[in-house]
Amino acid sequence: MNGEKLALLGVLGPLLAFLFIGVSIFFSPWFRWDSNALSDLGHCVKSDVAVTYNFGLILSGFLLQVYGFTVMGRHARFTGYCVVVSAFFLQLVGAFDEIYGFTHYLFSILLFVSMGFSTLAYGLEKRCLLAFICFAVSLFSWIIYWSGFFRIGVAVPELISALSVLPWLFYSAVKIYRSG
Repeated sequence: MNGEKLALLGVLGPLLAFLFIGVSIFFSPWFRWDSNALSDLGHCVKSDVAVTYNFGLILSGFLLQVYGFTVMGRHARFTGYCVVVSAFFLQLVGAFDEIYGFTHYLFSILLFVSMGFSTLAYGLEKRCLLAFICFAVSLFSWIIYWSGFFRIGVAVPELISALSVLPWLFYSAVKIYRSG
């Protein structure tokens, strides 16, 4: 597969993650935005959709690692490394579900922190205002959650943070695809 086509993994990887998350939510009538974490969907004992959810995270992480190692690394070297690390933590969140307790919690924190670093790295490396806006949206969602002003589950800032990565990641992938 040539570089132009590999750039599309920067779009396909996240879209597959959201597809698997969406399917998992759809088939989990017990899931509540005001009290759950997204990872509750991947709990191998308590969730009927754990295999679907966790497979989606692992597959998406793999595709994003390929993207980060190949074309992103040539387009924005440091960001490529950051994307690879974030993608690895995404895979670890899927592989070590909530049944692993603190290990899962640690990988989840590392995932969201590394996503923020990836976003900032792209903003700095490519002087991309869009990435800085995405970072601000993500950070604001966590501030709202931690403030306790609204009764929301951690799934809300998790989803907003994950969605806030999409604009700059898709932008980079399309830009790389078009330049090839």
